[in-house]
Amino acid sequence: MKTDLEESSMKFTKMHGLGNDYVYVNCLKEHIENPPAAARFISDRHFGIGSDGLIMINPSKQADFEMEMYNADGSRGEMCGNGIRCVAKYVYDYGLTDKTSISVETLGGIKYLDLTVKDGKTELVRVNMGKPELFPERIPVLLEKPGDERMINAPILVDGQEYRITAVSMGNPHAVVYVDDVEGLDIETIGPKFENYKRFPNRINTEFVKVLDRHTAQMRVWERGSGETLACGTGACAVAVSCILNGLTEDSVTVKLLGGDLQIEWDREADIVYMTGPATVVFDGEIDITGGIK
Repeated sequence: MKTDLEESSMKFTKMHGLGNDYVYVNCLKEHIENPPAAARFISDRHFGIGSDGLIMINPSKQADFEMEMYNADGSRGEMCGNGIRCVAKYVYDYGLTDKTSISVETLGGIKYLDLTVKDGKTELVRVNMGKPELFPERIPVLLEKPGDERMINAPILVDGQEYRITAVSMGNPHAVVYVDDVEGLDIETIGPKFENYKRFPNRINTEFVKVLDRHTAQMRVWERGSGETLACGTGACAVAVSCILNGLTEDSVTVKLLGGDLQIEWDREADIVYMTGPATVVFDGEIDITGGIK
């Protein structure tokens, strides 16, 4: 059967940021004809490699590199905090750059990253995630009534139940919801209902959060196009911004995700959010991508 891709094989690297795993392809050397189809095949945990999506590392005319990302369902994502840390580790550890401060172009804007290197390998990456967007039409969230400027602890009715959300974009849209029990939450039921709710025209990533103290928050995340993941970097940033706006934490927050912790700081004077966390290589490989893409 003729496939969407002409290539017979593709080299890749499996990486993760706190368990949020993607397949990374150096597209300075490789070529993917149909990224959405490739993402669906590659992400399948039974018939593919298994991941939360596909990230292509491309050349850029505006930055040092471009990150082109696709979710597990093949939909294009604007930005991924865990993914961009892995991009930084990849380009340094695999010799695409010798710089420890780099810029990466994304659909959510150009991001600036600082690498902590030990014994020639990247240990931590600090990302300037830019300004949090709070205006609903830019997130986007459809307003119930004209004149609403920001959705901070705003009521919303999902599946007949009222929740209070804080809406933030960190390059992609997030709804932060506070709950009493994060661990016992039936996220498989409620997550898709938020993701596809009519007031989120581009769908939404939803963070379910419990504040533990003035410096710590615990979260689980339902990512549009991928379902529940072990971590979400932009989501952790949105959680920190929401907690600060609602007066629940200080300006520096440890966000505890299923895959580990991220350090998030919101410099409110400069209006910049910084995220610091690890990135990990799982393995390198080569796959016949024509076999599974229809």
